[in-house]
Amino acid sequence: MNSVRRVNNLDTPKYKRVVLKLSGESLAGDGEFGIDFKMLDYIASEIESIKRFNIELAIVIGGGNIIRGATIEKEGIKRATGDYMGMLATVINALALQDVLEKRGIPTRVQTSIEMKAIAEPYIRRKAIRHLEKGRVVIFAGGTGNPYFTTDMAAALRALEIGADVVLKATKVDGVYERDPVIFTDALKFDTIRFIEVLNKDLKVMDAPAISLCMENSIPIIVFNLKKEGNIEKVILGEKVGTLVEG
Repeated sequence: MNSVRRVNNLDTPKYKRVVLKLSGESLAGDGEFGIDFKMLDYIASEIESIKRFNIELAIVIGGGNIIRGATIEKEGIKRATGDYMGMLATVINALALQDVLEKRGIPTRVQTSIEMKAIAEPYIRRKAIRHLEKGRVVIFAGGTGNPYFTTDMAAALRALEIGADVVLKATKVDGVYERDPVIFTDALKFDTIRFIEVLNKDLKVMDAPAISLCMENSIPIIVFNLKKEGNIEKVILGEKVGTLVEG
């Protein structure tokens, strides 16, 4: 999983400033909970491969591998409390990702929507942009800082705030399907689809508020399979990978 493709003169990135949305579950690898450090190292290697193109990369990370506010609400915890717990889980994941990236010589900054100055910077839009301009990977943790909003919404919001060209939604499937391809093996995959179709068909790309925000501000979303080696690089270079959501 650690091979790096050789860059040639034709390898020109299509996007300059990118927000990569990683779910907490992606860090768990094949497990259900916690952090799989082999998977974490694989993700770091994929990120390293695209930093060679001098793109500006921000990452929004989830916390579902540790805790989900919506899930523990069923156990009697108030939803708002559960969501705050989930925000703290994203910080744990962000620190883990920061460490493995910096071991590869990639400078990073973690910014949190909830202040915890001993371990990360508070989120400041102008400062985040300055870090990106200096070539640092910025990892946004803590979601939006508000309960009842998902990290999908945080990805859309941060993309809009920093002026990103695209949101890359890393998943465990090859793109957007008409129905769950894990359950329905004959499910149809979309190469491209419009935002309004995603909303009307209630396709599980990102949650509806995040989709609406991207639609209103013309920020395309590319949904792709994270576990296929080289996919992030292919997306950055403009190759047809996954599903493009636009319109």
